[in-house]
Amino acid sequence: MSSWEKAAAREGGFTIGVIYIISDSLGETAEYVARAAASQFDGGELDIRRVPFVTEAEHLEEVMNEAAQEGGIVVFTLVLPELKRRLLKLAAERGITAVDLLGPLIDAFARATGREPRQEPGLIRRLDEDYFRKMEAIEFAVKYDNGKDPRGLCHADLVLIGVSRTSKTPVCMYLAHKRLRAANLALVPEVPLPEELLTLPAEKIIGLTIDAEKLYQIRQERLKTLGLPGEAGYANRSRIEEELAYAREVMAKLGCPVIDVTNKAVEETADKILQIYYRREGYGK
Repeated sequence: MSSWEKAAAREGGFTIGVIYIISDSLGETAEYVARAAASQFDGGELDIRRVPFVTEAEHLEEVMNEAAQEGGIVVFTLVLPELKRRLLKLAAERGITAVDLLGPLIDAFARATGREPRQEPGLIRRLDEDYFRKMEAIEFAVKYDNGKDPRGLCHADLVLIGVSRTSKTPVCMYLAHKRLRAANLALVPEVPLPEELLTLPAEKIIGLTIDAEKLYQIRQERLKTLGLPGEAGYANRSRIEEELAYAREVMAKLGCPVIDVTNKAVEETADKILQIYYRREGYGK
C-alpha cells in the first residue's frame, strides 16, 4: 500500500502523501510549486522531502529506491540531461510518478529563441545572490553617504572624498549597482578628518576634484534651486578656491588616486573608478 493509500485509510479520505523534491541545486523552486499544487487539494499533511545538490547517478539511485519504498511521487528540477534521463529511467522501472518542472519550459524557451540552454545547475541561485549583493551595496551607500557614520569607511570597498558637489553620492549609487560598497566623505576645511579615513590604505580611497569655475556654476545653480541668494558663502569664488586647495592637500597627504570630474557624466567617472578598483584587485572588468 502506498503512502497515499495508507494516509487515506487513516483519515477516511484523500490525503497527500510523500513528495520527493530532487534538484541539482537547492530545490526551493520545486518545493514551492509542489506546495502550490498541493494547496488545491484538501486532505491533511503534506510530507515533502527535499533532496538538494544531486549531481551523481549513485545518489540519484538511492533517492529513487527510497521513493519507491515509500510509494511517493518525485518532483524534480534537473538541468543536466544525463541525470534527467537516468531519473526517468529509474522512475519507469520502479513505477514512480515523476514530474519534470523545468524541462518543458526550457525546451519551449530553446524553441522560441533558437538557442541552446546552458545546462548549468544553480544559475538562479547565483542570480539571487547577485541581486542581494546589489541591494546590500545600495543600502550601504545610503547609510554611509556624506560621512554620516565614519565607522562605515572601514567596511567599504571604496571611499570617495572631495568637496561638495563633485558627484560623490550619485557615483556611489552607480558603484552600488555594480555590487561595490562605496562610502563618501565631503572635505571641509573646518571639519577634521575622521580617524577612520586616515587608517585606510591609499588604494581604497578615490579623490574627486573639479575645475573651480565649473564648481562655481554648479553651486550657483544649486542655490537657485534652494531659493537662496547667489552671494552665499557656499558659492563664493574665494571660498571655492579655499576648499579645492584644502582637498588637494588632503588627497596628496593620503596618496590616493585623483579623478577630475569636470564635465564628466556620473557613468564616466564611475567607469574610471571601476578601472582603478579592478586593477587593484588584479582581475579584468
